[in-house]
Amino acid sequence: MSFSFGCGLTLGRSISSSSHLSRRLKQTEDEIVKMFKLPNTREGPGPSLVPSRAQKNDPSSRALDERFLRILKIFKWGPDAEKALEVLMLRVDRRLVREVLKANVEMPVKTQFFRWAGKRKNFEHDSTTYMALIHCLEEAGHVGEMWKAMQEMVRSTCIVTPTDLSDIIRILGKAKMVNKACSIFYQIKAHKCQPTSHTYNTMIIMLMQEGHYEKVHELYNEMCNEGNCFPDTVTYNALVQAFCKLGREESAVRLLEEMKENRLQPTAKIYTTLIGLFFQSGKVDKALALFHEMRYKCCTPNVFTYTELIKGLGKAGRVEDAYGFYLEMRREGCKPDTVLMNNLINIFSRAGRLDDAIKLFKEMESIQCTPSVVTYNTIINALFKSKSRASDAASLFEKMKERGVTPTSFTYSILIDGFCKSNRLEKALMLLEEMDENGFPPCPAAYCSLIDALGKSKRYEAASELFQELKENCGSSTSRVYAVMIKHFGKCGRLSDAIDLFDEMKKLGCVPDIYAYNALMSGMVRVGMMDEAYSLLRTMQEQGCVPDINSHNIILNGLAKAGGPSRAMEMLSNMKESPIKPDAVSYNTVLGSFSRAGMFEDAAKLMKEMSSKGFKYDLITYSSILEAIGKIDEEPAQSVQ
Repeated sequence: MSFSFGCGLTLGRSISSSSHLSRRLKQTEDEIVKMFKLPNTREGPGPSLVPSRAQKNDPSSRALDERFLRILKIFKWGPDAEKALEVLMLRVDRRLVREVLKANVEMPVKTQFFRWAGKRKNFEHDSTTYMALIHCLEEAGHVGEMWKAMQEMVRSTCIVTPTDLSDIIRILGKAKMVNKACSIFYQIKAHKCQPTSHTYNTMIIMLMQEGHYEKVHELYNEMCNEGNCFPDTVTYNALVQAFCKLGREESAVRLLEEMKENRLQPTAKIYTTLIGLFFQSGKVDKALALFHEMRYKCCTPNVFTYTELIKGLGKAGRVEDAYGFYLEMRREGCKPDTVLMNNLINIFSRAGRLDDAIKLFKEMESIQCTPSVVTYNTIINALFKSKSRASDAASLFEKMKERGVTPTSFTYSILIDGFCKSNRLEKALMLLEEMDENGFPPCPAAYCSLIDALGKSKRYEAASELFQELKENCGSSTSRVYAVMIKHFGKCGRLSDAIDLFDEMKKLGCVPDIYAYNALMSGMVRVGMMDEAYSLLRTMQEQGCVPDINSHNIILNGLAKAGGPSRAMEMLSNMKESPIKPDAVSYNTVLGSFSRAGMFEDAAKLMKEMSSKGFKYDLITYSSILEAIGKIDEEPAQSVQ
């Protein structure tokens, strides 16, 4: 063994007989001990340089450890620190290795010490030292070295316990190294240890979290085939969730029954997951039956269970039932959380019951349930949809900020859209500026509302400038924003600009949607380009974009104007036989064509057909027909109000 000191001189055992060198070696040993001896607050001499018998017998002596760790912090790992081990009479064993790995020293020092210890005679790392190193590397974020340490551990002769294996899988799962976790699981399983239910559960949960649902089922079958490893409630919970994610309802229900057969009590989480699945597939009665079974089996529903119930019933349009379960949970002493309240407020808002939504919103404070940005967004949106005063929404927005709830880009989008539809365009533009000042990235939805509002106000240049601003800030735009600009270009007679914009969006990889196609077709029909409009309709279908009733009505409107009543009626008849049936707009378009052509008998027949289908006449067209034939009558006029 040789020792290196600050002077760079290396001393070997063969020359240690030199009196000068012997004195220098002794001096260095004394310096190390004196330099790092612990302070003694009591009176009397400091600690002896020679360890006491108790210290010799107790290698965990704190004083020695502290001095050695201080050496490691200053000298790092090297010959000086190695000499300190000898001087301080510290035994290199697994306990010491674990202590060094836990210590507050640099990561390279830990790994160097770990490697050095592993090369010493009569020393061999075990799973405890390897796992200590792995935990250190994980904490330091050294993922590559961590994986190498795991592989080295597998190749070594040390025994790996099921707990160690579970820990390794958890660490790799956390690092998103799922394939490596699977690989090492099977390596260790084949050569070192037999996994327990807990180990399998760790694997299953990791696969669940990363979305490998099919693999979860494979692992479950493997687990059952082991013969001595049985699924528990954790296993079943993960499996039920996996099957629900895959939409395999029957398999999930079968697992629930299997669990009962194995005399395992399903948890509230399992019941809640299945209740949610039944609601998703529209099986409301089955969801409610499972909820009643849950209570019958003395499994207490929690806030997550009630959230699924309320959300599912609201989706099914059973608003009163949803509210009834809310009242029930309150009676049962189950405290609602913000997510549940948000769902219930949203249900009332969508049902047009604004007063009930606001009542719940105010109730949140009394039950110590803090409204989130989602809560405020829901109420603000409901205020606009109910045609309430725009100032009410603006006031709530200010209150939200005062209470420290930070608005999101969606909040601003709701407000901008609401103010645009309330004809408060300047306020909407100010909100866009505020959004930009607060550091939010440009929101296509907000721009879309503003561009549409500017277009409707015939402020086409301002709309175009805003559209260019969005493209410059985002590098591109959404299909919906393009559709709005194309629509307004078509309306103001700039069809060539509309066509250029349509081609531009395709070149930029922004796939035109039905709104973009309809907008361009409408512009073409407006200037009488019927052949081009027909061609675009065919292109739309070839590209896999299915035309809707608006697409057909746009073409029908063009035919009614350019081809007259006969061609319009022919298309209406074809629409009756197609999957997309005519609506009130379709009938009124043809009715207007009959009116303009003076075909009043045909118009009367079509009006009768419309009435039988429950469609209302266009009052202007209806009045003009009656005027033309001199049959104005208060009674029929009132019948179409």
